[in-house]
Amino acid sequence: MLVILVFGSLLGLITFTRLPLGFVMLLTGGAGIAVLHPRGIPAGIAVAEQQIMDLALNYNFSVLPLFILMGVFVVKAGLAEELFEAARRWLGHYRGGLGLATVAACGGFSAMTASSAASTATMARLAIPEMDKYKYDQGFSSGTVAAGGTLGILIPPSGALIIYALLIEGSVAELFIAGVLPGILTALLYLLVVAAVARLAPQWAPSGPRFDWGARFSALWKIWVVLALFGIIMVGLVLGWFSPTEAGGIGAGGAFIFALVRRKLTWAIFVDALAEAAKLSTMIFIVAAGALVLNQFINLSGVTGDAVDFIQSLGLEPWQVIACLIIFYFLLGCMMDGFAMIFLTVPIIAPLVADLGYDLVWWGIVTVMVVEISLITPPIGMNVFLLKAMQPNLPVTEIYKGIFPYLAADFVRLALVLFIPAIALWLPSLMHG
Repeated sequence: MLVILVFGSLLGLITFTRLPLGFVMLLTGGAGIAVLHPRGIPAGIAVAEQQIMDLALNYNFSVLPLFILMGVFVVKAGLAEELFEAARRWLGHYRGGLGLATVAACGGFSAMTASSAASTATMARLAIPEMDKYKYDQGFSSGTVAAGGTLGILIPPSGALIIYALLIEGSVAELFIAGVLPGILTALLYLLVVAAVARLAPQWAPSGPRFDWGARFSALWKIWVVLALFGIIMVGLVLGWFSPTEAGGIGAGGAFIFALVRRKLTWAIFVDALAEAAKLSTMIFIVAAGALVLNQFINLSGVTGDAVDFIQSLGLEPWQVIACLIIFYFLLGCMMDGFAMIFLTVPIIAPLVADLGYDLVWWGIVTVMVVEISLITPPIGMNVFLLKAMQPNLPVTEIYKGIFPYLAADFVRLALVLFIPAIALWLPSLMHG
């Protein structure tokens, strides 16, 4: 009953107050510990203090602000525009080519910024006007940007995977590497969706202009350094050349030099970039600290063991439990932001999945994939509402119409990872080999 009361209070505070999620979790987790612990309120405060201090001193957490800073420098250097331009010159002349270019640019930009919202907003500004110029269906062009933007939550360096690793006390490097093949699979399936729609409904996605080879290589020359930087980071992680935090330092330093050489980094822009990265990192730090305090309450309450006993009493097979959990995530995703889902559910569900005998790295990829899908599912698809805010005259139903083919691809991708775990686990196994 106490657990139900605490989580009821948590959801109530999130829904009906303007308190940030991190402070809500700190309050409810600390209050729950105070009720359960013999020392009462002092125990709740002590646990909260200890968790905040442990997180601040956690070497693995430092990877997040470094990759955030890398993304900010990349944005300041104007890479988004050049990524889309390069993709447009190489792919735009095909039927549906601007849609193909949008997905490709979203994948590349997401890999640098680790943010779905940033990818969606930036690519909406760049790609949608270009697709409007060539008479693309507005719903399909918006759906392409919304779906392409979700690549940011899975393709390393992924903030969601970093947070998941912190919550399960797992390896950030393993989760990054595990996300590579599912991320590539997602991008390929999205490209197939664009190609299929362009063939079945050519009026939705006509071809764009053709560029000569000189123009194509000229555009590629402008971005090859940053793409090579990302490749070095990923290869270095797979081969164990450096840790995730060192990779973050290399990424942030490389992006800084890239922006400096491109003469896009004045002193004012540099200070603004540091402030923006600090602000985003602080927001995530507060939410992560709140989640860890809530996690301590969950451990103290014994709710995970009770949940395991309850499921065992139902006589369900492990795969049936996994299916129920995925359905639960989909229902939760219709009402809640993706990061909030990770923070609130992983402390309870991850130990349960481990007790069933499943690999937590694989489950982390599955969790992030489901959260990724929730970004474009009704009624609260965050990417959809972001696009709606940027295009107030376009009905939400039109955006969802364009998203539907990508949702079908998402379910295919999820089924493949569920039934073929090696898609997520093969590359991490090379790290141990």
